Amino acid sequence: MSHDILTLTDVRKSFGDAQIIRGVNLKVHAGERHAVIGPNGAGKSTLFHLMSGSFAPTSGDISLQSRPIGGLAPERINRLGLARSFQITNVFPRLSVRENLRLAVLRMHGLVYNFWRPIARNRAVNEDVDRLLEKVRLAGKQDTAAGDLNYSEQRSLEIGMTLASRPRVILLDEPMAGMSQHEVDYTVELIKDVTRDCTLLIVEHDMQVVFSLADRISVLVYGEILATGTPADIRSDARVREAYLGEETV
Repeated sequence: MSHDILTLTDVRKSFGDAQIIRGVNLKVHAGERHAVIGPNGAGKSTLFHLMSGSFAPTSGDISLQSRPIGGLAPERINRLGLARSFQITNVFPRLSVRENLRLAVLRMHGLVYNFWRPIARNRAVNEDVDRLLEKVRLAGKQDTAAGDLNYSEQRSLEIGMTLASRPRVILLDEPMAGMSQHEVDYTVELIKDVTRDCTLLIVEHDMQVVFSLADRISVLVYGEILATGTPADIRSDARVREAYLGEETV
């Protein structure tokens, strides 16, 4: 039986008088692919900000592997095993694919660029970069400027940079946004492959992607979890259909 690797207990977040997250309780099982869905304005990105440390909760508890992380700095949370990829591609466009991955790996090794000790000669760093290039299927593009990659390749690169810290939990925020169907199909298979040995929590609007990728789904509506269950559970939940999915997805 899977244990819970990420737990939110009565988590709330307000900005002034505006209550965005209203007492969320969520348990993410170790090794599962868990999707969070909901209409625009439901609070999905705010929830990710809380889990990854960009925001501190107004109240409630967030735990990673039973260790409280609510309110910790993003860098601290990352070192504890949680990494996040954002909605907007976050790569250095003028640097090559390899150089982007090298910078991410350097952070993982606690290294900084030193003019007198060329990082390119660091064997451990290079081995990690090579591993990531293969994992995200960009070995053939290692010398290409990141800005010259197509959109799905840029997202693949960003996922590779997220994997550099060897996280136990990965948060992906709308990774399919703006992709063609061919790019979506490619990225779904990539995500399945790279998250085989870790836990995935994903926010995604494409319901075909959600139902094909997720082991379990949580529906967030107006800052509250309306339902959590398997894709079959969520498809058949009348409350979810009324609040979000609509009859056409059933």
